[in-house]
Amino acid sequence: MELRTLAGAGGGLAVSALCLGTMHFGTKVDRRSAFAILDRFTEAGGTFIDTANTYAFWVAGGTGAESEELLGRWLASRRARDRVVLATKVGALPDPPGAAWPRHAEGLSHAVVRAGFAASARRLGTDHLDVYYAHIEDRRTPLEATAAAFGSLVTEGLVRVVGCSNHAAWRVAAAREIASAAGLPRFTCVQQRHTYLRPRPGAEFGVNPHISDELLDYAREEPDLAVLGYSVLLSGAYTRVDRPLPDQYDHADSTRRLAVLAEVADELGATRNQVVLAWLLRGDPPVLPVLGVSSVAQLDECLGALELELDDELVRRLDHAGQP
Repeated sequence: MELRTLAGAGGGLAVSALCLGTMHFGTKVDRRSAFAILDRFTEAGGTFIDTANTYAFWVAGGTGAESEELLGRWLASRRARDRVVLATKVGALPDPPGAAWPRHAEGLSHAVVRAGFAASARRLGTDHLDVYYAHIEDRRTPLEATAAAFGSLVTEGLVRVVGCSNHAAWRVAAAREIASAAGLPRFTCVQQRHTYLRPRPGAEFGVNPHISDELLDYAREEPDLAVLGYSVLLSGAYTRVDRPLPDQYDHADSTRRLAVLAEVADELGATRNQVVLAWLLRGDPPVLPVLGVSSVAQLDECLGALELELDDELVRRLDHAGQP
């Protein structure tokens, strides 16, 4: 599989162009299915695996530890730790358990970031993390404290790359500037909700916002900042008639873009999902998709996107499809 580079300690970190998200592993996706998906992903050359210390606390009976614990068992059983790039997150877990979320999210204080690292590493069965994200914004904690906490984990050799998710562009920029001024490693990847369709003006996503044009523009000018996108396939809404578009994307702009997406997919003999993934990877800046799949068949469809060649004309058509 094609590799990309995340800037970080030791000159950077090579990762597969597709990242496997494991949000529902251990809850909605059982052990057998999750192991099969992980096996297939790595057999296909995938190396980048994403989880969090919150997955999936909102499922009945969930605590947030399920995904990391399952991944830890898979890593041990396959002796795969040295063959994968492991990413997890901290800051969004309800504290105390069961408290109203996101008002009572654990936050990004120095103590929480350090304790979260220790707990995640224990569940994953590793002595270091390759990528560690600040999961959602915490405006109660000064950015200086958060930047220092993440930076210290890198300088101590416990984390290779630090990043943030679900942050406003100005917060990403400010945190990076603060870390640089203090001589600390700074966030070099950002993970945000992103897809081919654009949300209608004023659409609300709560603490999990869709990526902004401002953040994309900032990343375009910052060569050391990699962008990853989650919810890229809208839970199947591009291809499944039983999955309506989320309300935030249900507007006239989407109708026009979906029409062009279907045309391009037909011309290439590909699925709409595959075209969406290929479009993200060809973007400016390029966006690494975080795949949310629940079966090997779904994963295989996504892997097919790597074989698509979107030439400049197809990219132009897709980019400008929403214009009346």
